Amino acid sequence: MPGIAQRPRAARRLTAAVAVLAAAAGIMSAAGPAGADPSAPAKPHPARTVDVQLLSFNDLHGNLEPPQGSSGTVTETQPDGTTKAVPAGGVEYLASALRTARKGHPYSVTAAGGDMIGASPLLSGLFHDEPTIEALNKLDLDVTAVGNHEFDEGRAELTRIQNGGCHPKDGCYEDGKTFPGADFPYLAANVTDEKTGKPILKPYTVWKHNGVKIGFIGVTLEGTPNIVTAEGVKGLKFHDEVETINKYAKELNRKGVKSIVALIHEGGLPASSSYNYDCDSGGPGSGISGPIVDIAKNVTPKVDALVTGHTHQAYACTIPDPSGTPRTVTSAASFGRLYTDTTLTYDRRTGDIVRTKVKSANHVVDRQQPKAADMTSLIGRWNKLAAPIANKPVGYVSAEIPGRGSTAYESPLGDVIADAQLEALSPADKGGAQLALMNPGGIRSDLAYAASGSEGDGVVTYGEAFTVQPFTNMMNVIDLTGDQLITALKQQVSGSNQASPKILQVSRGLTYTLDLTKTGADRVVADSVKLNGEAIDPAKTYRVAMNEFLAGGGDGFPAFKEGKNKLVGASDLEAFTAYLTAHSSASTPLAPPAADRIKIVR
Repeated sequence: MPGIAQRPRAARRLTAAVAVLAAAAGIMSAAGPAGADPSAPAKPHPARTVDVQLLSFNDLHGNLEPPQGSSGTVTETQPDGTTKAVPAGGVEYLASALRTARKGHPYSVTAAGGDMIGASPLLSGLFHDEPTIEALNKLDLDVTAVGNHEFDEGRAELTRIQNGGCHPKDGCYEDGKTFPGADFPYLAANVTDEKTGKPILKPYTVWKHNGVKIGFIGVTLEGTPNIVTAEGVKGLKFHDEVETINKYAKELNRKGVKSIVALIHEGGLPASSSYNYDCDSGGPGSGISGPIVDIAKNVTPKVDALVTGHTHQAYACTIPDPSGTPRTVTSAASFGRLYTDTTLTYDRRTGDIVRTKVKSANHVVDRQQPKAADMTSLIGRWNKLAAPIANKPVGYVSAEIPGRGSTAYESPLGDVIADAQLEALSPADKGGAQLALMNPGGIRSDLAYAASGSEGDGVVTYGEAFTVQPFTNMMNVIDLTGDQLITALKQQVSGSNQASPKILQVSRGLTYTLDLTKTGADRVVADSVKLNGEAIDPAKTYRVAMNEFLAGGGDGFPAFKEGKNKLVGASDLEAFTAYLTAHSSASTPLAPPAADRIKIVR
């Protein structure tokens, strides 16, 4: 069974503060022998409550450098109601922000909500995310849940990330250095081995300092197998988030731990995209929706706060627990652009959190503050190793091409990527593709116009292209009937995708209408689906290109699993970079496309 773990590092960090507390408590420096003077005043007892600072963030995805394009900003609502984009993120600034926030807080613990690694820019992804783990160690992260992207390279690699050791194929990256692993626990309470039934990593840990004990339970979303390649979750079983958390909350209580925080890699969608939106303001259309709402309403009242993630949204809300008591639920967007500061008032007598006093808010990791020198050094060291690959120009753009940062169902960069895949796989000997489809979640960034280094504005480097398409998924071409194709398009807005639609990005020539006034599968107007102006024939067979993740039914598209005559092609990244090189030059850069292939009816 998992034991109660104490973080030596956290204890060291707080040693000096203990002395300050002792002095503040009025401990006499010259106390005489016990019983020497019965009339002497009794030694004062420590205060019954103490405020514990919980700093948290989520979905870093290896973004050590400030994210490119609009992925590197957060929306801030101004006093007059207008909004502005604030540049944010970068581990140099995140480290400074967290270290500044900890000052004056002798009881401070830092936790994360998963997806610290995976889908990472080249600086981290090229080295199997070892640079990010090194940075998180320096950040004094105390604990994190696993997210779905921690499984991108499978269980064995996640175990290596936790325990250390050089990569089994690529070896050690720096002479004389062996990767030490994460010196914080990864928690995977709801991920078990199919054969043994036991969690593959610790289900929980307990942070302790000076008599204060807070338990952390970590889970990823139960639907992880639907959004990770089959190889990544082979031999694993993912369990219900609520049942798992409730189970281990009881176990922690039996061990005398009454204060509990759940780290959940699943999230919600706030009514506003502004990080400083008042989630509890009330009124029509306010608050938060999405999977985390039902989870929060059913997680046992034994849990005092929920740190969440996955949706890359910013919120600090209260959602009532099963007893009706308000409970804080937070998420700090993604990519290290925000951190959440939550005050947990700990009652020494009960060992529990005084829930009525929990306060929480998100803060911008702005780029006006000084950079953390140790992070600057870390980035420089790894950049030097990556430079020969990362800095190679692969194309040119006339302006930023929005992808991850786009709020539209069809993004300009989505069109570019789908076109690149169609072009790569349309030759007869490459698969004979007639159309291509791209899952939106696989587009990890915008394609920035501003230079990321010394290459100059408008130049697209291999590193920037990798940031957009970091998975290096192999491309597939499969046979689908027209009926299967239309069924797949309907699955964008029905089944597991009904609550949160996943609109596929489409290659040139494929057009259809998405009617948002309707519900479920009816939102896709079947007779509007056309290829090169001709209606899709349900009985006809079409050659369709997509990445291997989608072809395996990932992201809630089981219709693609019915595809036949599969041909495996180049990787999605190869297709993307080849397209950029073929369709742009310094004198004729690629312009953002109109993104008008899907007609939206509202």
